[in-house]
Amino acid sequence: MSQDPTASTRTDPRVAAPPDLGPVGLAVAAVRSVVTYVATSLYVLVTAPLGMALTILFGWKDVLYIFGHGGVRMALALAGIRFRVAGRDRLPTGRAAVYCANHQSNIDPPVLYEALHPRLHILYKAELNRIPLLGRAFGYGGFVAVDRSNRERAMQSIERGAASLRAGNSFLIFPEGTRSRTDALLPFKKGGIVMAMQAGAPIVPVAIQGGRAAMRKGSPIVRPVTVSIRIGEPVETTGRTLDQRDEVIAELRERIEALLAEGATEREAAALTSRRA
Repeated sequence: MSQDPTASTRTDPRVAAPPDLGPVGLAVAAVRSVVTYVATSLYVLVTAPLGMALTILFGWKDVLYIFGHGGVRMALALAGIRFRVAGRDRLPTGRAAVYCANHQSNIDPPVLYEALHPRLHILYKAELNRIPLLGRAFGYGGFVAVDRSNRERAMQSIERGAASLRAGNSFLIFPEGTRSRTDALLPFKKGGIVMAMQAGAPIVPVAIQGGRAAMRKGSPIVRPVTVSIRIGEPVETTGRTLDQRDEVIAELRERIEALLAEGATEREAAALTSRRA
């Protein structure tokens, strides 16, 4: 593996397919997975308290992002996860945005966190706050937890997120709310869309594919794959009212579905080329 795992992930042209590792390859992947889990846990145990202390004492919030990206890069490199990005020229510049992505695998959040933005905030499920150190670090880093079991608290979280967007912080959202077990998109929840519209922030459609091949249902083993990320044209929300949120959601779904279809076509073409070779 390259000494710079981030650089190698961004230049690898392959697109992930479910890897047939065989017994030996699966054993290697299992060992790498254990090493990844242990190393990442130890990394969080050391860096999370240090980062939070520096943030509290000196207001150095950036250190949490430095530690966060360091941990993600380490984990991806240890597990053998690479990624490639298409459409970077479509990313908004000079303004905060909401990145709206489909969700197929547990590896999607860390990969997108690393690939999209150096200081990406995340709108996440409040259940993750049960992980003590991680939940506290999320809070100090400006991430926003949404408690879907309580509508009033959920709306307060959305309002906090909108205020953070207006202050210049970009967010990642997964509007499906949970992982899709197929390539089809699940229904979109409206909270993150409302947050963007309240702030007048552009919403960037993002399609991520390949993560499901890395972590199969019911298995803790992380298989080495290359994840494909496609970025679409942003959907503008400035001047649009909350009464138009369903229209905005429909536009986002259409654009993400188109990006997913591009990825499927690319995988099919790559598989056909491989068979001919």
